[in-house]
Amino acid sequence: MGRRALMLVLFAVALAGCSAGPVEKNDAVEQARSETVVEEAPAPEPPAEAEAPEEPEEPGADELLARLDLVEDYRAEFDHGPKGAEHQRYIVLHDTEGEGDPENVVSWWASSGNLVAAHFVVGKDGHIVQCVPLDRIAHHAGYGDTGHNGLFGIEEDGRDDMAGSVPIGSSYADYGMNAWSVGIELVHVGGSGDYPPEQLEALDGLIAYIDAYYGFESEITDHKAWRTGNSDTSPEFAGYLANYQDHRTHE
Repeated sequence: MGRRALMLVLFAVALAGCSAGPVEKNDAVEQARSETVVEEAPAPEPPAEAEAPEEPEEPGADELLARLDLVEDYRAEFDHGPKGAEHQRYIVLHDTEGEGDPENVVSWWASSGNLVAAHFVVGKDGHIVQCVPLDRIAHHAGYGDTGHNGLFGIEEDGRDDMAGSVPIGSSYADYGMNAWSVGIELVHVGGSGDYPPEQLEALDGLIAYIDAYYGFESEITDHKAWRTGNSDTSPEFAGYLANYQDHRTHE
């Protein structure tokens, strides 16, 4: 091979090497790129939900009873038959129309011999005497207007022995309320002024206890709603009665 031919061959080889270099380099870059693992950023965690504050537990019947200034003075002559929760519908409020303390009221009922009593007597200072158990019938409401058994959704079903009861005329022939209710007497004389705060607060607590004892809210009424014409409760109690019927406290 001549010198000129040899130079042409060497030039061609060098040229081929120069053109191949960049191609191989580009292939390496692309390969490196393809092998690179791109790690995705982790998704942000949702904000933790704020824990709702725990609702305070409602006090039970035993705790509510312990809060009351209450003593028991059960008298056998005041018990007129069974009254389980299935027969509890009403809380009937009364005035004593006298100023004696609860113990004196109960003693007077016992001495009268007429077998009449309410389950509870609430004094002006908030002191309470219970003289009939809640699951027994007390004679506190007596005869009501004729037709009021139906109006109040109750019946005379034989549980009430009706001992000591005396009919008071054809206009007041219904006797069902005692067997379907709890009676509460407030020491008060109509027209004598307002009810003391201590007495009303005690009544608030007593109603709360009765509700917890039965596990439901009884309808609150007063004696004159059962028998028209009597004085229970006094006109000065009307605003409190409306509050009790609406939200079960005097305020």
